[in-house]
Amino acid sequence: MTIRGNKEEQKFYVIGISYEKADAIIRGKFTFFPEDVEAFTKDSQAQGLENFFVVSTCNRTEFYGFADNADQMIEQYCKYTEGNADEFRQFMMVKEGQDAIHHLFRVSSGLESQILGDFDIIGQIKIWFARFKSMGASNAFLERLVNTAIQISKRVKNETFLSNGSASVAYSAVNFIQQTQPDLENKNILLYGLGKIGRNTCANLVKHYPNTNITLINRTKEKAEAVALKHDDVKVKDHSELQEELKNTDILIVATGSSTHTITEEMIPYDKSMTIIDMSVPENVVHTLASRELIQLVNVDGLSKMVDDTIAQRRNAVPQAVAIINEYSQDFYDWLENREFVPAIQSFKSRLEFLQQHEMNKLRKDNLEVSEKEIMLTNKLVQKITNQFASFLIENHDQSEETIDLIEKMFHLKQA
Repeated sequence: MTIRGNKEEQKFYVIGISYEKADAIIRGKFTFFPEDVEAFTKDSQAQGLENFFVVSTCNRTEFYGFADNADQMIEQYCKYTEGNADEFRQFMMVKEGQDAIHHLFRVSSGLESQILGDFDIIGQIKIWFARFKSMGASNAFLERLVNTAIQISKRVKNETFLSNGSASVAYSAVNFIQQTQPDLENKNILLYGLGKIGRNTCANLVKHYPNTNITLINRTKEKAEAVALKHDDVKVKDHSELQEELKNTDILIVATGSSTHTITEEMIPYDKSMTIIDMSVPENVVHTLASRELIQLVNVDGLSKMVDDTIAQRRNAVPQAVAIINEYSQDFYDWLENREFVPAIQSFKSRLEFLQQHEMNKLRKDNLEVSEKEIMLTNKLVQKITNQFASFLIENHDQSEETIDLIEKMFHLKQA
C-alpha cells in the first residue's frame, strides 16, 4: 500500500535517531527543542512539507511526515539541530509507508523503549503532536494515526504485563542510588531540574527512602515549591544558590533538559567527592567530570542497563502486545483504503443532490406543491443510494476502480 499525503507525489516517512545506534552524546546533537517548533514548522512548510510532527525524548528523536523523499526530511530536520545531515545518516533509522506506521505503533506500546515497557513515551507523543497540530501541520491521516497509537498504548498497558514491575529511567536512578550508596540517611541529595523525569525521580526517592535529605532546585523556584508541597521534609533552594549547595551535595541528580551543560567543571570543587546521575539528553553534565577520581558519573544509557531482571519478566508479554498492534494496524489500514473512495462517493452524492434539486425546481415551475415530508423522503433516498454505492466499493475492492469509472461516465461526475 502506497501512503500519500495531500500532495499526490509525497509519501509517508519516519526518520530518526535512537539509543539503538547512537549514544547519549550523539543523540544530544540531534535533540529537537520545543522552542523551535514554530520556526521549524513555518520553514518546513515553505520548503514543501505540509503535514508532519517531531517527537524528541532522552532516548529517541523521530520526525514523522509526508515528503517527496526521505532526504528532504533529513536535510530539513538537521537544520534545526547541533549536528549535520552527514553525521545523522551514520546513525539514522528510515522507514516508509506501512513500516513507518508500524514503527510508531511499536514505539507507543513501549516495545521500542530503551527500557522495555516504559510507557512515558506515549505522553511525549501526545504533547509533541499537539504542538505541531496547533501550528497547522496536521491532517486527517496524522490525527487518526496518533489516536490509534494512543489506543494501542492503553490496551497494551491495561491488558498485558508489559509494564509490570518498576523499570523506568526515574526508577532506575533510585535503584542505582540504593545499590551504590550506603547510609543514605546521612547523605545530601540534590535534585536539579523538575520536568516530568525530575518529578518522577523525586516521588520515587521519597517513596522508597522517606528519611533522606533531599533538596530541590529548579530554574523556576515556584515549580520546585509546588513539588515540595506534595512531599514532607523536601527542601527548596533558589536557583542562585546552586553552586553553594553543590559544595554540600553527596548525590546530584540532574534532569534539567537544557540544550547546553548546566553542570560544568568549575561548579564543583576539585576535592569534592560526589555521585552524579545525569538524566538529561543532551547530557547536561559536562562529561569530563567523569575523569575525576572523586566523581562517579552515570548517564541515561548507564541507568538503562540496571533493570535486566524486570525486563526479562516483561519479555513474556511481548507476543500479546504484538497481537494488539496487529489488530489495530489492520483497522487503520482498512480505514486508509476506504478513505480513497471518499472523493468518488462525495462526487456521486453531489450529483444526486443536483438531480434532486433540478426535479424539485421543475415541479415548482409547473405550480405543483412539494411538501416538507416529500423533501425529507427524497433526501433520505439520496443518502440511501449513496450508502449503497459506498458499501459496494468497500466490500468489492477488486471491482472498485471499474465501478467508479462506470459511475463517472453514467452521471458525468467530476471529482474535486
